[in-house]
Amino acid sequence: MAIKITEDCINCDACISECPNHAIYEPDEEWSLSDDTTLSGNVTTLAGVDMDADEKHAPKSDEFYFIVTEKCTECKGFHDEPQCASVCPVDCCVSDDAHVESEKDLMAKKVWLHGK
Repeated sequence: MAIKITEDCINCDACISECPNHAIYEPDEEWSLSDDTTLSGNVTTLAGVDMDADEKHAPKSDEFYFIVTEKCTECKGFHDEPQCASVCPVDCCVSDDAHVESEKDLMAKKVWLHGK
């Protein structure tokens, strides 16, 4: 499952540089699938949806840091545990029960995002 950041976030910035997928964004920051990934232009998601990887999307929060579920792999293929959760001083990076994914699916997403 993906990780989410709760409203307990203090916007300390500890997590953002730890994310290997560039899935964490600052409050009010637009995001795209292509940010710090190998994706570019028209792509088909693992769910079979066609989209523009370079398209900017509205921020998912205007109050605290947020994680883009479509880019979160729980650090599978990079680390043994989610790095955002391991560095968060207030333990607000938690499992997102609304987005449960198997390890196989998370590894496929990692390959889709980074081409390896």
